[in-house]
Amino acid sequence: MNPNDDPGTGSDLPRPIPDATARPEDILKATAPAAPAQAAPTASAAPGRYEHVLEQFAHDYLRDRRSDRRWKTFFRLIWVSVLLLFIWSMFSAKHHGGATTGPHTALVEVRGEIAPDTEASAELINAALKAAFEDPGSQAVVLRINSPGGSPVQSGIVNDELKRLKALHKKKVYAVVEEICASGAYYIAAGADEIYVDKASVVGSIGVLMDGFGFTEVMKKVGVERRLMTAGENKGMLDPFSPVTPRQQAYAQAMLDQIHQQFIAVVREGRGTRLKETPEMFSGLFWNGEQAIQLGLADGTGNLDYVAREVVKAEDVVDYTPRDNVAERIAKRFGAAMGEGAVKAMRSTMAIR
Repeated sequence: MNPNDDPGTGSDLPRPIPDATARPEDILKATAPAAPAQAAPTASAAPGRYEHVLEQFAHDYLRDRRSDRRWKTFFRLIWVSVLLLFIWSMFSAKHHGGATTGPHTALVEVRGEIAPDTEASAELINAALKAAFEDPGSQAVVLRINSPGGSPVQSGIVNDELKRLKALHKKKVYAVVEEICASGAYYIAAGADEIYVDKASVVGSIGVLMDGFGFTEVMKKVGVERRLMTAGENKGMLDPFSPVTPRQQAYAQAMLDQIHQQFIAVVREGRGTRLKETPEMFSGLFWNGEQAIQLGLADGTGNLDYVAREVVKAEDVVDYTPRDNVAERIAKRFGAAMGEGAVKAMRSTMAIR
């Protein structure tokens, strides 16, 4: 045998046994593929690298914990603030006014649509009027009005309460019109002793309407059939998906005429001989403030400050208008107000105004 021959290639002799003194890691290195040459880490470098990793990990961990604590503190402060606002609002007064010792002019606002569950509902306005009249410091009550009108029922309730409180407390009531005082809003203003307007205010619209929609022709074109069953021949009266019969239309018109006459009677009673009636006065037309004075629908021009200073002679004004507290505003904003409003809109398709 040639000593240069590789034992394992064409030879029957076994491979030589590795040296028993060789270390296992040396054997693994000998059989492993060659790796790129690089400087072997020194004994002192490995512990330093581990210390750096541990230090970085500890730093990141502490940073995350601090961030978590900051966010928890932030949200806790938010909840505490909300709770404090809620508690404060529950104990706060419902209106800006209250029992005072000095003489003043009592203010009650009438803003927006006059209807139940609004800021200009009869319930809220009457509560404010009662507080204003009962305060011994109030020299007179001013209704500051900016409303297009609304429900004749709500307006009538306020007008009746005005007359009762005036007779009970012997105090004057003045209406001050800003932008608009029409329809049901003028129904309320007619109960005041005097009405003051801006020369460009919109005043009047002494009339009643009932509005809605009829879809019968559209249903015929689309091919939709209305299936309405009632117990009582007039139960489905003025249904928007059914035709209106002449008898039903005459009945609804008679009802509107009666409400209109009630409105006219209130205006005549409130304005008395100052009213200069014309054929169009009760037709539903409206006028600017200057024209309203000429027709006797108003007494003069002036704003709240003018009336308090020059007419009532009590320049200090105290507002008795009910205001929503913080809790109520939050409830209305995040509650079911949108769904409720949609239902109201559907139910009010034939509302009387």
